[in-house]
Amino acid sequence: MALLFGIGYAGIIFEESLAFNKSGVGLLMAVSLWSVRSIGAPSVDIAVSELQHASAEVSEIVFFLLGAMTIVEIVDAHQGFKLVTDNITTRKPRSLLWVIGLVTFFLSSILDNLTSTIVMVSLLRKLVPPSEYRKLLGAVVVIAANAGGAWTPIGDVTTTMLWIHGQISTLPTIKDLFIPSAVSLAVPLALMSLTSEVNGKGQDAADVMPSEQMAPRGQLVFSIGVGALIFVPVFKSLTGLPPYMGMLLGLGVLWIVTDAIHYGESDRQRLKVPQALSRIDTQGALFFLGILLSVSSLEAAGLLRELANYLDAHIPNFELVASAVGVVSAIIDNVPLVAATMGMYDLTSFPQDSEFWQLIAYCAGTGGSMLVIGSAAGVAFMGMEKVDFFWYLKKVSGFAFAGYAAGIVAYLAVHNLNLSLPTTLAEVPFLSGP
Repeated sequence: MALLFGIGYAGIIFEESLAFNKSGVGLLMAVSLWSVRSIGAPSVDIAVSELQHASAEVSEIVFFLLGAMTIVEIVDAHQGFKLVTDNITTRKPRSLLWVIGLVTFFLSSILDNLTSTIVMVSLLRKLVPPSEYRKLLGAVVVIAANAGGAWTPIGDVTTTMLWIHGQISTLPTIKDLFIPSAVSLAVPLALMSLTSEVNGKGQDAADVMPSEQMAPRGQLVFSIGVGALIFVPVFKSLTGLPPYMGMLLGLGVLWIVTDAIHYGESDRQRLKVPQALSRIDTQGALFFLGILLSVSSLEAAGLLRELANYLDAHIPNFELVASAVGVVSAIIDNVPLVAATMGMYDLTSFPQDSEFWQLIAYCAGTGGSMLVIGSAAGVAFMGMEKVDFFWYLKKVSGFAFAGYAAGIVAYLAVHNLNLSLPTTLAEVPFLSGP
């Protein structure tokens, strides 16, 4: 299974050279791995049960992705993002780099990093024409979304997992992880500000995409769409249901509203949901499905648990274990890695809000930025902007690693010096941890 995963992974990495679409490779890899698992499992029934469990978890993410992409597409069709892009007045490449990074960082702490990436990459398309510079800005969105998701319990699926299971609680997480997360973004931004793409030719106002007229009732659609995205964590807190249900609720509301406001307007069919569904990146969603099902097969076979045990046996220092989890999460999905870590260490070994759990939250959240396929945000960016693995590796991975390492140093320094955000700044309206 490890060999099959390696071959499939190579197929995805060398997508451009081999002329194979990564979505097809991902689906083929997933089915092959689960076929091997069904042969190697104690019985077929056990393998089927594992697959059903994995499919349920993966489907939640895919439904969430489809819902978020459709909502963003509807808002985009109504030119609703003009409300945001018109307020981003700077056209200096270096300033725009920092503005995009900071907006994404704070947006990702309220929304999750996947939704934030979809929203911000859509905004970039309105601000900057296709270019190397826009790809670099998209990479900034990935790094900022992962960094912003690491310091709040609802910003990233792994911090949410740790929060729900009691390894971390709300206020200590925000207080202790805000500074490291901010550092992990500031360092790449500072380094990228020195690159030729940012300092070279220099984009000015003339290079910016021509502005389009906002569709009728575009402000209403923008308000409902963004409100639906922000309501997702609230819905989860109120009902206890998975986030994708909140996303589907928002999509249902927006669907009815757009049908109502464009009733009888045959010339505005493109503004309705059925047309939006035809424009979303279904290929990217299928790539997600393939990758996540592939990783879940490795988890079912116990390979990820063996990896976690190997790390535990050979790396006695818990800071290094957490750091290694982050590096590995750039290659393998961080959700099963964190799940394996939670299975290895209980709350008696490391109590709630201990340095280990906070470092795991930070490392698993930000480590995925080091490779484009290391996080949900990166995979979404890869699909939306057609960025290949090696471009990201060459242009961005070094900056992301520098930020990741600087954040760990910042966390250890802050913790040893007993520095943190004042409690008053950290008291934001999140519900207390269970």
